Amino acid sequence: MADKIRTFRDLKVWQKGIELVKEVYSITKAFPQEEQYGITSQMKRSSVSIPSNIAEGFRRKYSKEHKQFLNIALGSCAELETQVVIAKELNYINDNQEQKLLGLINYICAMLVNLNKKI
Repeated sequence: MADKIRTFRDLKVWQKGIELVKEVYSITKAFPQEEQYGITSQMKRSSVSIPSNIAEGFRRKYSKEHKQFLNIALGSCAELETQVVIAKELNYINDNQEQKLLGLINYICAMLVNLNKKI
């Protein structure tokens, strides 16, 4: 029997979002110093935006608002996916890192779409 969702922290999609943030922060540590305010910063902001918007939406009073924040999180997933591709093209990440990040992003996107349908 599934446990009742009491806070956004109980949402698996939020938990996966936090996992993604930690992975992005870990991987971007190895990026060139000159990218500190470039793609490194962009990837960190995009990744943090995903669980942040999931949490904010959860706290909204109306389902329309909740859905809007889930859609913003989906947009951040698309941003991050693009940045991962760019990082790979610039040889800042390897194939395994790219696949790990893209796998997490795609999983989170699917979860967000399903959650949005249930609201």
